[in-house]
Amino acid sequence: MEAQLLTLKKHSASGKLRELMTNDFFSNKKFLFDRWASSYDWLFPSVFYRAIHKRLLESVDLPESANVLDIGCGTGRLLERLATQFPDMQATGLDLSANMLRVARQSNRHRPRLIYIEGKAESLPFADGQFDAVFSTISFLHYLEPKQVVSEIARVLSPGGRFYLVDFTSIKEIEPQLLPISPFGISLYSPNQRQLLGSSAGLLCLNHHYLLGPVLLTIFAKPQI
Repeated sequence: MEAQLLTLKKHSASGKLRELMTNDFFSNKKFLFDRWASSYDWLFPSVFYRAIHKRLLESVDLPESANVLDIGCGTGRLLERLATQFPDMQATGLDLSANMLRVARQSNRHRPRLIYIEGKAESLPFADGQFDAVFSTISFLHYLEPKQVVSEIARVLSPGGRFYLVDFTSIKEIEPQLLPISPFGISLYSPNQRQLLGSSAGLLCLNHHYLLGPVLLTIFAKPQI
């Protein structure tokens, strides 16, 4: 009995520690991007993302009147470009940073087709099968629980829907490549690791395309029922 109680206490302590670390992770990431928001579109990332988005849009195929979700949308630049290319598209941008979202709303030229809300990729505040396509552009590397994020993406995708994952890739095949950049670091995934993450959530990996240097686009599909 004492051994069982000790085990329970250890699990409880471990759970509390993980909860504290997770809360600290979100607080630190939010603080980082909140501070960055006002100058984000004037710095190097803006030029870099413009080039990435241009190449990404060449591979995007959306159904008529598509409903789209952009996770980690930042200041909303990808959705602005998507809305221009697909004039009948409806879209939602989700981000952890309230300040990033404030910038996105202020520069939103496609109201009411585009809306922006605050939330976490690990617990998406949307219904099952709500979106025809989900995008994640240079944001997946920040997530502590990538399997949970992909599982949530699969849940909110409609049957036949696409998940467009754009991020830096890794040359490590056994485990993600961890880099000590930004609070709690970032994780890079190889093409095979991406495929395994998608498969664990029931998504089919359709193909990979290198967009710019080590930035890789992986396209997943949710099987038709």
